Amino acid sequence: MSGLLAPAPQPILKTRGVHRSLDAYVVQVAFDRGGAFAAFALGDGTVRFANLTAADEDWASVTVHEGAVLGMAADVVAGSVVTGGDDGDFRRVKPDGDASTLSDLGSKWVEQVVSFVPGRGREKDAALLACAAGKQVHIFDAAGQRIKTLDHPSTVTGIAFDARGKRVAASHYNGASLWFVGAKTDTPRRLEWKGSHTSVALHPDGEAVVTTMQENALHGWRLSDGQHMRMSGYPAKPLSISFSRTGRWLASSGADTIVLWPFSGGGPMGKPPTELAGGGNVQVMRVAFNPRSEVVAAGFADGSVVLAEIESGRILPVAAPGHGPVSALAWSESGGHLAFGTEEGFAAVVDMSKK
Repeated sequence: MSGLLAPAPQPILKTRGVHRSLDAYVVQVAFDRGGAFAAFALGDGTVRFANLTAADEDWASVTVHEGAVLGMAADVVAGSVVTGGDDGDFRRVKPDGDASTLSDLGSKWVEQVVSFVPGRGREKDAALLACAAGKQVHIFDAAGQRIKTLDHPSTVTGIAFDARGKRVAASHYNGASLWFVGAKTDTPRRLEWKGSHTSVALHPDGEAVVTTMQENALHGWRLSDGQHMRMSGYPAKPLSISFSRTGRWLASSGADTIVLWPFSGGGPMGKPPTELAGGGNVQVMRVAFNPRSEVVAAGFADGSVVLAEIESGRILPVAAPGHGPVSALAWSESGGHLAFGTEEGFAAVVDMSKK
């Protein structure tokens, strides 16, 4: 044995990334479906656009809302994103400053914004947009025309489309509601569990709905038979969940490691979670699975970001600690770029496709 230790790998942000200090809380990150830019929604009401093909170029800044941007998603068409704000507007915005209001929802905050685009081979399925304000979820077509409004028993805290855009789930107090988007009569399947549910995710194969809860736990419902799935033991509130591409794993924050629940072989009931990375008493704040592989990204409370490969357990550092807790984290649709932002306004994009 030589007695020498291998040097720790350098965070790949240094060699494959760009970053800026934006001086405002980063609320959300989204990528252009055309692959042109990454967008950062900020608490000061602006959206900043990072050109993915011109790393040294200044990031465009567009003031979109009077007050904070509360939610953002990739648009269903290339070249823009959709946003919601505390001014009650649901808007479409482009890097050149062009912004249009898709819906004015009055005095209610538009906190949840999602979109759906059909995958390859499913072009006949309709592209959809959705936003939530108060107790209502509003569904729009690709042109921004409202299709329907869905009512809930309490304030909607999260929205998620299934993999084909046929169903939409909404979390709220005492559970979640599952709707068929194309139904002529809107009657939801109520998924009940007492307590405050703060966000929602749908299994990629439509097998389950999972919510984050206010009480340091996740709750799920197996849709085939309504079986409850209780996932607990977190030292803190899980703020973020993400299913893997295959649906085999559900990653979550809420601990000082990435907590991965198995959704195969009868799990997660009766099966312990796998834990990767961390372990240094620094809480994971955000998680996001790569859309093309079994690799999950995690952002921590100290500002660090890592990648974890599920099969091998290999951990790759993306960003070193500093610049505040990670508050937003997302992959591009191709899985080639990762973007993240922090509560202190640090924002970065890493190009994983570089040779």
